[in-house]
Amino acid sequence: MLQSFKLALKSIWGNKMRSFLTMLGIIIGVAAVIILVSLVNGYMGSVVESFASMGVNQINVNVTNLASRSLDVDQMYAFYEEHTDLFGELSPNVTLSSTIKYGDDSMTSTSVAGRSEQYLEIKSYELETGRNIAYSDIVSRQKVCVIGAYVANELYGSAQNAIEQTLKIDGYAFKIIGVAKAQDEDNMEDGGTDDFVWIPYSVAVKMSRNANINNYTFTALDTSKADECTTVIKNFLYETFKDEDLYRVTAMSEMLDSLNEQIAMMSGMLGGIAGISLLVAGVGVMNIMLVSVTERTREIGIRKSLGADKGTIMRQFVIEAAVTSSLGGIIGILVGCVATTVVGAAVGVSATPTLSAVVISFSVSVGIGLLFGYMPASRAANLNPIDALRSE
Repeated sequence: MLQSFKLALKSIWGNKMRSFLTMLGIIIGVAAVIILVSLVNGYMGSVVESFASMGVNQINVNVTNLASRSLDVDQMYAFYEEHTDLFGELSPNVTLSSTIKYGDDSMTSTSVAGRSEQYLEIKSYELETGRNIAYSDIVSRQKVCVIGAYVANELYGSAQNAIEQTLKIDGYAFKIIGVAKAQDEDNMEDGGTDDFVWIPYSVAVKMSRNANINNYTFTALDTSKADECTTVIKNFLYETFKDEDLYRVTAMSEMLDSLNEQIAMMSGMLGGIAGISLLVAGVGVMNIMLVSVTERTREIGIRKSLGADKGTIMRQFVIEAAVTSSLGGIIGILVGCVATTVVGAAVGVSATPTLSAVVISFSVSVGIGLLFGYMPASRAANLNPIDALRSE
């Protein structure tokens, strides 16, 4: 075995250009698999991360209230209090299409919504200064608000300056009682994560002139029980509406699982497409090895006449093909890792070569060497020594 390996290296080194051209297909194929899979995983990973930041334990409920069948906020809270073993927080949500003003300055892209006192915890936000909306604010319909860092900076210069100031929403004056910490300091812009105003949902309902609330956000105490939480909510809603078309329950964890499945499928597809180049490279390995067998026919005849059996001859050529493919795979891994980092930085994606892509692509390259090297090796092993010695 060692002797066959030495002979394989000697043959590869003796035909450097031909060996390099043989390896080139393997190098390109391995590098392409690593680059494509790593870039896709890096990009989709950032999507998943931003998606997960919304809260994987959140369950969003939308209902369509009719005159004959409707669900009010008291009924939803009664249901929530019956299942505190499953749910952590609950917030009714009332979205308003409003313009906010402070003096002569106005903001039209700001998200204005009615929330409960638990919404801050649902979003896992922290306050920079001030206090959160309290239950008493909701009950007494106090015109108070919590604002995002972007709103505070744009209208008041800082979070500290914003506290106790008055903000007008559609002409109604609201007192700023709290400012949330910046969630995305590098992307503070209109309509961004930090461009929001939260007011008590009871006040928002009155401003929207809508008697019933159509959207609620729950959090599951245990993410692993998200399916159970979703089922309990659906059963409750069906008892109320008797029509599945009148409500929709969406668990963030389910959406995240679905997204991960799509990422895995996409990575597999792109890896498979890139892997086709490895098959093409395998054909190249086979062709070169057949040429090598033809050129070394006399050498094979001499070795056979000196006592080398079929197994020895076959092993030498199979090892030679496998070594050629392995060297191409190693170079391809190095090229792929460097290219992934460079291309990722160029397109703004945090991409790092994945271990699975490296292992799979290298394993396939070695397997291709063995598979496509078998036919030339078999041909060499089956040469008649007399005919081989006659070859010029």
